[in-house]
Amino acid sequence: MTEAEETYYTEDRWQNWLDRVEEEELDPENEDSARLLLNLQDDAAIAIAKIVSAYEEDTLSEEAALDELTGVRDIVLSEPTFEGDDVEEKVMLIDGVQTSLVCVFYAAEEYIVAGPAEAVPLGEYVEAAAAAEKEEDLDAALGYLVQAGTRIIEGDELDMSVAEDIEYGLVSEWLNGLDSLQSAMSDPEVVEEEDE
Repeated sequence: MTEAEETYYTEDRWQNWLDRVEEEELDPENEDSARLLLNLQDDAAIAIAKIVSAYEEDTLSEEAALDELTGVRDIVLSEPTFEGDDVEEKVMLIDGVQTSLVCVFYAAEEYIVAGPAEAVPLGEYVEAAAAAEKEEDLDAALGYLVQAGTRIIEGDELDMSVAEDIEYGLVSEWLNGLDSLQSAMSDPEVVEEEDE
């Protein structure tokens, strides 16, 4: 397959998800609402996983892979617009998804540019990130989880039970994104079937 034949993600695809979010009465405590948001997040993570896989298989050059990631990032991290009564709440929920995916984008870029981080137990990266967040060093916290993300792309498995001990905050949001990345790397087709 040539580079031109593959479209990893489109604005229409993201907009379709946003349209579904706009149509739904969203309640994060409700299982269906939570699943919709998770599917939206997983779908973007799948696109990222496919770009990284194409790079690994030499169907995308480093430059082309980074360009593709930038394209997906620009779509997914753009400010959503909703209409209706609960606009602020929906924007906030999408913002949570976007925050989770920031770490995934950085991890994919880091993997393509520099390869996987040093092989240490992934829980250690998570603990270091949580400690950095407590010290309010968010750049370091993100850095540790980006390294963990490169290891996930390499094939290491993150036991998500480590997230249970972490207070809600950016690290827990980023871990949520890495969970989507892990699912996407192991099975990059799941959401598409549901989405069709």
